[in-house]
Amino acid sequence: MEKRRPILVVNFGSQYVQLIARRVRELGVYSEIVHWDTPLEDIKAKEPYGLIFSGGPASVYAKGAPLPPKGIYSLGVPILGICYGLQVIAHQLGGAVVKSDRQEYGRARLRVLKEDRIFEGLPREFDVWMSHADKVERLPEGFETLASSENSPHAVIASKDRKIYGFQFHPEVVHTTFGKELLANFVYGVCGAQRNWEMGNFIEEKIEEIRETVGNARVIAALSGGVDSTVASVLVYRAIGDRLRCFFIDHGLLRLGEREEVEKNLRSLGLPLEVVDASSLFLERLRGVEDPEEKRKIVGRTFIEVFEREAKKVEGAEFLLQGTLYPDVVESAGIKGSAKIKTHHNVGGLPEKMNLKLLEPFRQLFKDEVREIGKLLGIPKEILLRHPFPGPGLAIRILGEVTKENLDILRRADRIFIEELKKEGLYEKIWQAFAVLLPVKSVGVMGDVRTYEKVIALRAVHSTDGMTADWYRLPYDFLDRVMRRIINEVRGVGRVVYDVSSKPPSTIEWE
Repeated sequence: MEKRRPILVVNFGSQYVQLIARRVRELGVYSEIVHWDTPLEDIKAKEPYGLIFSGGPASVYAKGAPLPPKGIYSLGVPILGICYGLQVIAHQLGGAVVKSDRQEYGRARLRVLKEDRIFEGLPREFDVWMSHADKVERLPEGFETLASSENSPHAVIASKDRKIYGFQFHPEVVHTTFGKELLANFVYGVCGAQRNWEMGNFIEEKIEEIRETVGNARVIAALSGGVDSTVASVLVYRAIGDRLRCFFIDHGLLRLGEREEVEKNLRSLGLPLEVVDASSLFLERLRGVEDPEEKRKIVGRTFIEVFEREAKKVEGAEFLLQGTLYPDVVESAGIKGSAKIKTHHNVGGLPEKMNLKLLEPFRQLFKDEVREIGKLLGIPKEILLRHPFPGPGLAIRILGEVTKENLDILRRADRIFIEELKKEGLYEKIWQAFAVLLPVKSVGVMGDVRTYEKVIALRAVHSTDGMTADWYRLPYDFLDRVMRRIINEVRGVGRVVYDVSSKPPSTIEWE
């Protein structure tokens, strides 16, 4: 296989490091992530078009702050520093970085002060997304300021002769108006990169990698029926054929009618499927448990236990396939230096000793990239456009103890919400929508009688990758219709509320 020159993204612990790499891939250029202390000879061996220093939570002047080898600036490779990455450049090349009197988080107005190819095709002012508490106080020798914001006098800096640039803001997030264009100007204009990447390449390479990794062994697929595990299973089936065995575990935490729907969809794809009813085991393990982290770990451990039990029936089974995505890894602190947000059962609930080796072909991808792969593999649209559903299922949409009564209430409320979204033509416009059962009761009046019933929260968000999300502005008359149906049709519910929180600061799921 012909070697592709990459743009290397140097990871300093940013939550968005993979998002930077993904943005580069969207430009049609191959990208890889390397750790900040990667030896220079390893970087040189990859023959990168350029380097992008990611953001990060540290301060460059703090003891033990992550800093790359200084020789990295002598490789003759163009460099772009983003946020902390800019401060690394300034600090290591003789400038000064200090704690800012005013922190800067969120939207800011960037003003271009000097013309440069990095701004080619862009207006003189536009919105960018800031997230920093430190600032560059003095530039290194040979650098100049190309743009500023109200609180960042050195918002864009450059040493044009050395092809080193720095952005104090984050061009990789959608909130920066011309972020993609800025990255394109660096990748193509400064680095001179050539287009060498598309998702078809990923499929070919992954099939080859899967065959090499698995050898003559067999793979057990942890199929949930969701987009990620379904596309992963089709990809692996394409690679190794009948040496893949797919097991759909009914953990008793599914939505109403989901088991039947999933089984129908998976069999339509020709996958070798076996359905296992383990609902009583999962519900028994969850009895009396209210802590969300413990729920996730219980579900994760029990999943593995069931799969290992099933694996014993499959001669030569050595691998467990999971549809783990990059946001799962980041939020579970699977990336060195990232803060842990919550444990995902795919990456955080596994036992220390496991008889099966993990196979996670989508560990470096986002949901929309997986959907694109599924489309290229010929998977039907109705399967690919299903909303994300968490591995722990309704266990983390019931705040408090998971009981049969609570599951029944939540299933019926959730079904009404999704039915109405599809009827209104809204389902495919929304990234993820679901109902949550809250651990509180509320006083009401029904038929002139005082009631004291449970509360359902509705959640609908739009996103492109799951890393950030905003609440979906559903019409009031639509919410009114859903509320009336839930209260009238679901016994035990007396109040319905709508969640208007974005991510961040909230997560998409409530637990």
